[in-house]
Formats: sequence, C-alpha cells, structure tokens
Amino acid sequence: MPAFRLAVKLGATGLESDVWVTRDGVAVLDHDGVLGGRFRRRPIAQASIEEVPASIPRLAELLDLADSHQLALSLDVKDPAGFSVIRDQLAARGVLAARTYLCCENFEVLREVAPSYRDLQLVDSSRLAKMKDGPERRLAQLAELGVRSLNMHQSDWNGGLVTLAHRFERLAFAWDAQFDHTLTELLRMGVDAVYSDWVDRMVDAARAEALA
Repeated sequence: MPAFRLAVKLGATGLESDVWVTRDGVAVLDHDGVLGGRFRRRPIAQASIEEVPASIPRLAELLDLADSHQLALSLDVKDPAGFSVIRDQLAARGVLAARTYLCCENFEVLREVAPSYRDLQLVDSSRLAKMKDGPERRLAQLAELGVRSLNMHQSDWNGGLVTLAHRFERLAFAWDAQFDHTLTELLRMGVDAVYSDWVDRMVDAARAEALA
C-alpha cells in the first residue's frame, strides 16, 4: 500500500496488482500467490485470511484508495474464483467498476468466464506469438465475447495493430514500458494505457504528448 500511495503522489492515474483468493473467499494482493518461507510454502488459495500476513493487503484497501482518488485499476485475476469476489466488492462502489479492468492471461479461462461477466471490464492479457490464428481473429473473438481490451507486451504493438484493435472497438493496453522512448512511441501509436514501473517517466511522457 505505501508503494501505491507513492505512485498516486507521483501522478499515476491508475494502479495495477495481482489478485488471489483465500480459502475463505477473501481477495488479497500478492505477486507470487504463495505464503511461507523456503521450505514451508503453500498457495494463498489453501490459507484462510487469518493466516495471511498483514504485509499482504486485502483488495478492499486498494479499492478504497482508487475510489477516493478516482483512479483506474488493472487487476490481474490469478484465480477464476476472483471474478465473482471482485464483482461483489465493486458493486458497492458505483462508478469504480467502470474504471476497473480485470485481466486474464489464460485465453481458455477468459472464454469460459466472459459470458457470465459481461458487466465487467475484462482484458485479454496475451502475447502476439501465442495467437495461433493471428491478432485480427483474436480481436474479433474478444468483440464477440464482450472483452473490453487486449493487453500485450509493449514490443508486440505497432501502429497498425493499435488501429486494428480500435477498428474492433477494443482498447489497446501495453505493459513493460520502462523507458522514455518506449513510452513516447506507444503513446504516439495511440495505445489507451501503458504500464510502467517508473511512474515519473510515465507521467512525464503522458504530459509531453498531451502538450504536443
């Protein structure tokens, strides 16, 4: 949470985290999804919320922060059970749901859950090389499923693909944009969101392009 608050202070307009669900149905934020030391590790899904260390925040804490600062959220849903839990928590926060994007990196899982969660902003997190039928077919599938966005590594995007995504009325998200020139190139392509570990670089690039 201190890192999220610092990002907001530096000017970030959105925050990203991975979401896991405990055995008793509580959504928490963690990158690896495991608890314990080197020799006693176990998945978060096997632990109750009382067994989760205080250093791992609950999703509700991030939702409160985003709600109070009118931020966008990108949540990488690591457990299919998380879609239902997240939807329930967003339901009590009104317009925040429209600014919250739920990312899934497994397309088969995404295809399975999408029909039941068309009220949410779903995102296909993938790589160009994994699209056996090509990006145009994938974007057509996303449009059919009601999945709002395609999220790919920054190196996978080019101006033509961004235009293709917009032609299908899908958003184009680009992650791992760590350098000034990369951020500038992506913004000039017309991507709709960039993910970066360097908030100051990201904010400076966005401001520069807004003034251009």
